[in-house]
Amino acid sequence: MKRAKLILASIVGAVALVAAASAGWVYSLGPAPLGRHIELSHVVLDRDGRLLRAYATKDGYWRLPATVEDVDPRFFKLLFGYEDKRFYAHHGVDAFAMARAAWQLVSKGHIVSGGSTLTMQVARLLEPREHRTFIAKLRQVTRAFELEHALTKDQVLSLYLTLAPYGGNLEGIRAASLAYFGKEPRRLSLSEAALLVALPQSPEKRRPDRHADDARAARDRVLDRVALAHIVPRDEIARAKAEPVPASRKPMPVFAPHSADHIVQLEPAQRIHKLTIDQPLQARLQIMAQERAAAMGPDISVAILVVDNQSNEVRARVASSDYFDARRSGQIDMTMALRSPGSTLKPFIYGLGFEDGLIHPETLIDDRPQRYGSYQPENFDLTFQGTVTVRRALQLSLNVPAIAILNKVGVNRLSARLTQAGAALVLPKEEAPGLAMGLGGVGVTLNDLTMLYAGLARGGETEPLVERAGAPDLRPHRLLDPVAAWYVGNVLIGAPPPENAPHGRIAFKTGTSYGYRDAWAVGFDGRMTIGVWVGRPDGAPVPGLVGRASAAPILFDAFARSGETPMALGPAPKGAVFATTARLPPPLQRFDATRYGVAAPPPRIMFPPDGVRLELAGSGVGGKAGSAPPDPVALKVAGGVPPLSVMVNGVPIAGAGSRRTLYFQPDGPGFVRLTVMDARGAADSVMVRLQ
Repeated sequence: MKRAKLILASIVGAVALVAAASAGWVYSLGPAPLGRHIELSHVVLDRDGRLLRAYATKDGYWRLPATVEDVDPRFFKLLFGYEDKRFYAHHGVDAFAMARAAWQLVSKGHIVSGGSTLTMQVARLLEPREHRTFIAKLRQVTRAFELEHALTKDQVLSLYLTLAPYGGNLEGIRAASLAYFGKEPRRLSLSEAALLVALPQSPEKRRPDRHADDARAARDRVLDRVALAHIVPRDEIARAKAEPVPASRKPMPVFAPHSADHIVQLEPAQRIHKLTIDQPLQARLQIMAQERAAAMGPDISVAILVVDNQSNEVRARVASSDYFDARRSGQIDMTMALRSPGSTLKPFIYGLGFEDGLIHPETLIDDRPQRYGSYQPENFDLTFQGTVTVRRALQLSLNVPAIAILNKVGVNRLSARLTQAGAALVLPKEEAPGLAMGLGGVGVTLNDLTMLYAGLARGGETEPLVERAGAPDLRPHRLLDPVAAWYVGNVLIGAPPPENAPHGRIAFKTGTSYGYRDAWAVGFDGRMTIGVWVGRPDGAPVPGLVGRASAAPILFDAFARSGETPMALGPAPKGAVFATTARLPPPLQRFDATRYGVAAPPPRIMFPPDGVRLELAGSGVGGKAGSAPPDPVALKVAGGVPPLSVMVNGVPIAGAGSRRTLYFQPDGPGFVRLTVMDARGAADSVMVRLQ
């Protein structure tokens, strides 16, 4: 009896000793590796999750994060059938498979099957081993149990999909699918799925780009095994075997590379980045820019920016014609480069003239030689058109009328308004704003210029362009009054388009900088705004580089390749005046810049002052149904040559004549623009808030 107790105690002690030693060994392994220390590639996605660009890790590997949802279900059917039939049943180790592998080793004298589960393979990938030893296998088994305890099955699979080796510097199924098939693994053929199952077993010996025969044989073994298991019909197996394996690696996608570079530099700690860009549109425009630049010469580059009018989101940014073309300085972002805008600022000059009540689209204006001190503007073709309407002057991009209006609205006011709207204008060193600014004598980026034109499409309000998905909404800035913005769009949509382009669908303006250095075209419809720049990144002149001939055709082609039918501009806002020249108020019928030098002072609105808030009085205040309208509001004017014309929100009111004090009837609370104009065309304007 004592002897039996002694034996039992010895056994218990031995078991306890072994258990303690095992526990100590497991403890010595440290915490289970869960993959959080693995360096992953930066991945930049478009608005719908499509890959724009990926970056190799610091150690040179393409290691793209992947989840179960990223991969074709067919792949998992083959993977489980070939590698781990009971993946969802075991807890990290398949005892049956391990026993079978051990028996095959003893009976055959060599390894027939490894018995490793997918979880054990993940453990090996997380802690690579140099030699295949019993201790290494025991470590895998331990780590497999720990992984299954800490992670879900799908999380274990995600680690396998991210870390499995596929030859060379490819790790993970996404990198392999992109490199070998040129596509994401969401949709795989049976042959492609089988190859991706086979490669991780011996990635270097089976690389299809170097060992095509070995890759094909390994793929066919996977297909044969799943055929025996009746996982896939025989006829599909035969078709899959007939497909060739890829003979070379394809380049990784490079869409919107400048935007991708910027977001990765901005958020280096984050690995997955999402932009507002639309990948299919970006791809089409990149191809177009490359083709157009190649046709124009080896040093020419093209930049294109597409903005959604409603959200102000960037849908495509082609910052150069070819990112990898060193001769064209492809890695310089030409959408953010300061360049001379040529005539593309003219619409905003006219917009201020509309806003101030100086002009109407049907106002007559002279296109004749005019001097401003030592400055005498000339038209691009060195000719003059005589008397034309403001509409025609802007559509033909005549310089002399634009400068005449700019001289009246004020250069500083134009500069301040564009800056207030969010555009960073840069003047030449030690120069103050001058009239030449209206013809391109200032630096601006394609990014800011496109934002300003999007402001015209948005009814006179601008917002900074949004390119990072999920960015917070920003406060809008005032560019022009809605009526003035609508007038500009209504005029520009009638500009003569390039040859073979549709008429009356896109409101656009072209520009050519001094010395033929930059060609521009910016346009919008009711849906989107597109800006185009053409030129040499080094700023060298290009003879014959003209906005209408070089940039405008690209603009219209970009709209055509957007895949959207041009949308009509919005309806005219309240206050827009539709009239022929003869039916306009007399001061609006003709803009005569030569009359501004008369000694009499220009008209000035003395009351109410600009920016003031006025309390409405009368029984109608409060907006109750059936109540009387608010009391009239007084307006007092000084200076000016009679007869005077007074406009409220662009609509003339009767009875002004030579009166200096008059009253207008407000519609109710809100903002009101008051404008007075005298017989010479001189004017003053204020904005008042009624409450």
